[in-house]
Amino acid sequence: MTDTDDTTASTNGTAASPRGAATLADWLAARSDAELTDLLRKRPDLAVPPPATIVVLAGRAEQRASVARAADNLTSLDFGILELLAVERADEVAVPRAALQGAVGSRATKKTVDATIDGLRSVALVWGDKTSLRIVPAVTATIPWRVGRGAEPVETLDESGITAALSGLQSVERDILETLSKSSSIGRSRDAAPGTHPDRPVQRLLAAGLLRWIDDETVELPYQVRQVLRGEAVFDPTSLAPPTVTGRKHKPADINAAAAGEALELVRHCEDVAKALGEVPAPALRAGGLGVRELRRIAKMSGIDENRLSLLVELLSAAGLIASGTPDPVPPSNSGENYWAPTTAVDNWLTAPVARRWHVLAAAWLELPRMAWFIGMRDANDKPVAALSEEVRAPSAPRDRQAILGLLAELGSGHSADPADVSRLLAWRRPRWGARLRVDAVARTLDEAATLGLVARGALSSPGRALLHGGDAEAEMHSSLPEPVDHVLVQADLTVVAPGPLTPDLLEQIALVADIESAGAASMYRISEDSVRRALDVGMTAAELHSLFATRSRTPVPQSLSYLIDDVARRHGRLRAGVAASFVRCEDPTLLAEVLASPVAASLALRALAPTVAVSQAPLREVLNELRAAGFAPAGEDSSGALVDLRPRGARVVTRRKAPARTPAVATDAQLDAVVRTLRAGDLAASARGSGSIRSDGSRASSAATIALLNAAARERTSVTIGYVDAQGVATHRIVDPVSVGGGQLDAFDPASGAVRRFTLHRITSVARVD
Repeated sequence: MTDTDDTTASTNGTAASPRGAATLADWLAARSDAELTDLLRKRPDLAVPPPATIVVLAGRAEQRASVARAADNLTSLDFGILELLAVERADEVAVPRAALQGAVGSRATKKTVDATIDGLRSVALVWGDKTSLRIVPAVTATIPWRVGRGAEPVETLDESGITAALSGLQSVERDILETLSKSSSIGRSRDAAPGTHPDRPVQRLLAAGLLRWIDDETVELPYQVRQVLRGEAVFDPTSLAPPTVTGRKHKPADINAAAAGEALELVRHCEDVAKALGEVPAPALRAGGLGVRELRRIAKMSGIDENRLSLLVELLSAAGLIASGTPDPVPPSNSGENYWAPTTAVDNWLTAPVARRWHVLAAAWLELPRMAWFIGMRDANDKPVAALSEEVRAPSAPRDRQAILGLLAELGSGHSADPADVSRLLAWRRPRWGARLRVDAVARTLDEAATLGLVARGALSSPGRALLHGGDAEAEMHSSLPEPVDHVLVQADLTVVAPGPLTPDLLEQIALVADIESAGAASMYRISEDSVRRALDVGMTAAELHSLFATRSRTPVPQSLSYLIDDVARRHGRLRAGVAASFVRCEDPTLLAEVLASPVAASLALRALAPTVAVSQAPLREVLNELRAAGFAPAGEDSSGALVDLRPRGARVVTRRKAPARTPAVATDAQLDAVVRTLRAGDLAASARGSGSIRSDGSRASSAATIALLNAAARERTSVTIGYVDAQGVATHRIVDPVSVGGGQLDAFDPASGAVRRFTLHRITSVARVD
């Protein structure tokens, strides 16, 4: 590689390949426009704000923070190549390509190494021609292990050996290793010197292979030991080859069927949670979360496991179906604090088809910047992490979920994978993410995905694949769900068996006249006097109930059910309560007299107006509840005498519609092309300033000489370079083609933007012709 041959960009935006480049800026200047656009696409931070020249671009590309962001997307193979280049001091001198291949040896083929180098060149972490290579100095600090360890002997202990050795350590020895695993893997101790008593902790760790000796005062925690201590997947990056993933092959239909079952269970449980919070809103903690006591109360009311419930409340909150605020109606014990309760949006969600309800929850989980499995763990103050609290927030969670599910998608339809294998391969692909992609974290994420029906039996379901890749996930789930049935099986013990998911209209009717006892692929309901009365309360007649079971039951309707319906219907509605504040009327004066003589009349302050009418100042719902508790069977009616449905709908929180989450703006190809044109124009302007061409006299652009020069350039249709200070005080130099000058303005074609722009003359600081 030579340091003297520098090539400038040609007028059509491409450049000849240089025989050598002295600096990264020289090498970038020789790249084609397409290569620079690709660099800005892969490292978008380099384009914000748009750099004025290639020199500025090169400076940004060498900054430690920018290099670290680019390194987050590198694989262990990439880092292995960078480590070998760093060992050869490629940050200071050019390293021959042949020397690199010799260091790689048989661990990777030449084709693989070439492809890796091309990828690193495309993000400007490696630069140089095909025969000699350089690296950006800041790259060395991003390598996740000590540079040079790849040339040392391979670890003597495998994962099982490390685990066994760790289990026999004393507490002081374990503390030494834990300290090194949480900070730099290099430690200093005088006990490392040869001849130190073998019973010293450091010497015992060296003898066990859990520490590596560097010199008489320095030891190192081996990379694989650090991985085990931190719960990360264990792999040897020096092999340069990705770990393999083993698994089983399942029938896609079986996967989708299992996923559909989980989706049905998820939707049902979310309905139960929304109902429980609607009946009794949960007070919010001062920090905004949901307390452990309230979580246990909801779990007891709904019969849902607490760990599962933690995920459900996070999903409902993310989907905007529950929120913290002041519910309506306000709880009786309200003390001015906020409560967690369903939002008004939950009513539409409850009436939507199952597949749509599932999709709302699954889409919310995929983009949820929180990790529900943190809930219940201990925080820094040794207190349990509360649901819906800030401690659960994890901005990297969506990206991690995408990576985990994306790997399952690569395996093909129906292929399962063990969480340890998934963690190991992902950690090899993104070694700087290793702490986030621990085996435990991957396993818990897959468990959550299974709860949502995105994963079943360890494989990605068709709805999960569609959701991940932007397909019609709702349609995929709809096709996976079992066909709804339009019949039930009524048993002699007054239970009703639904052999599958019921059609919406039948489900509404059965849920009204019977109480659910168990849910699943086949659900069981029980009919009771209270449930029959509930159906009559909303306006159904005894004849309609008889017809419902006669037409929808595949088994004979037991006589006991017919007797129950007739008996409840005979007593139901003889008393009528309405709004006066409230009134009670009855066609049978004897029955009303019985009500007025009972203790409930005093509690409701009932007063007779006529032999068949009494009034009360209590609300209608309270009157109905008190009369029913006293053993009567009243029905509510409106002003026309029609029965009204007074079932409580539950508390609701009115929330403002959230603005759509602002995703980071991604520059389009056209915008990146414009940035590259600006770079080329900036370089051309810089070269023109130093080329010795004719310049203005150095005064402000309002001078007659400067205006004359711009007018001449407009007449002759020649280009000039101008120095310009914009309204924000940012000074730039650019090449423009003047069109007209007048009124204190310069109109000129700007090749960087591809359009005519207007420049204020008093902001132009210098003008020079471009030869």
